[in-house]
Amino acid sequence: MTTDGELWAAGSPAAFAVLFDRHAKAVYNHCFRLTASWAAAEDHTQSTFLLAWRKRAQVVLQRDSLLPWLLAAATNVVRSDRRSLARRLRLAERAPGDAAVPDHADDVAGRVDDQRRMAAVLAAVGKLPRAQREAVALCLWSGVSYADAAAVLGIAEGSVRARVSKARAALGALLAEPVVPELATEETR
Repeated sequence: MTTDGELWAAGSPAAFAVLFDRHAKAVYNHCFRLTASWAAAEDHTQSTFLLAWRKRAQVVLQRDSLLPWLLAAATNVVRSDRRSLARRLRLAERAPGDAAVPDHADDVAGRVDDQRRMAAVLAAVGKLPRAQREAVALCLWSGVSYADAAAVLGIAEGSVRARVSKARAALGALLAEPVVPELATEETR
């Protein structure tokens, strides 16, 4: 059996592959014991062997075995990764947090529903006589008082009240539910 020293001295990719096959499981288990994560152990094992390949001219074997150097390197790789993670976490803690963005789906759905309801109300209001439509637009939709609406329309306040009352009754029948009374303000009642 060829020793680690002989394989290491060969310096070829094929010799390094033999060393990998020989020591990968021990390095992997060592990394798992240090991290308690199979995935992290796999990443650290790969990093350890990549480091060994890059530093192959500088590595000194202990008693003709590469394993002690690999285990020490694996320990340093894990330690370095933990320090990097700690730095990233501290940086993330200092970064301003993104404000939660509310889901706009409910708003969009509400707008679609409002638009559909308003189209139905507008169609129903369109069936009213012009005088009642004017009273609805001024008093119920815009919140103008009966007295001010009477002044704008050039009629008596009682006439405005009558038009609004007739419009409410007609719209209630047309829409099959009293939608318009909720639109009235205290001042217009």
